[in-house]
Amino acid sequence: MRHMETPDNASNAKDAAAADEGLTGIAAQDWATASAEPQYRAAVVDLLGALAYGELAAFERLAEDAKLAPTLGDKAELAAMASAEFHHFEQLRDRLAKIDAEPTAAMEPFAAALDEFHRLTAPSDWLEGLVKAYVGDSIASDFYREVAARLDSDSRALVLGVLDDTGHASFAVEKVRAAIEADPRVGGRLALWARRLMGEALSQAQRVVAERDALSTMLVGGVADGFDLAEVGRMFSRITEAHTKRMAALGLAA
Repeated sequence: MRHMETPDNASNAKDAAAADEGLTGIAAQDWATASAEPQYRAAVVDLLGALAYGELAAFERLAEDAKLAPTLGDKAELAAMASAEFHHFEQLRDRLAKIDAEPTAAMEPFAAALDEFHRLTAPSDWLEGLVKAYVGDSIASDFYREVAARLDSDSRALVLGVLDDTGHASFAVEKVRAAIEADPRVGGRLALWARRLMGEALSQAQRVVAERDALSTMLVGGVADGFDLAEVGRMFSRITEAHTKRMAALGLAA
């Protein structure tokens, strides 16, 4: 007779699996257990709201950038990526609804900061748009991956899933490198542009966290095995290092 998995058994099995992976605290728990802590629950709703609005904005931006595409093939490629971003948005929206959070209300606090970032970093041409999608989105993704490592198993799996590359990275690298090869002067302009994106993206991430108590408490001590201040410094060093490698992949100086 097959062993029936009771809720307790299932929970114990998850705990054992988490222990095997070396996870502790909140990261070793599932959502049902971790969300009993109200402050943690509020922080996750904030995080998913920020991510959801980010995916929605990425969809809009890629659809807009497709208009700048020089060829029909490029236009179709960007449209496919926009579609993937919208699918990510739907997953986050559905998850928020499932945990009894109103998706629009969860996204609302982050709309102004993200809209301002996109306003300040509107690309002037096709290549700047590609660099923005590759560099800007990757900085945000690195930040969310760092946070995801501290989340409960269910939230972590969702966040890492929606941060999957939609194919933009290799597409952007190929197109930007080809453009620099054709006209080396393009490299200097795009390198300056990428530096500006880095600065704006980091300040926007810090602003988003600082304005939300639950999120900042989760990140710096308090809840969910948060980072201490030294670890926050190391986190931003890792993000900067990853940015330098991406710049090299594009053929640009960081």
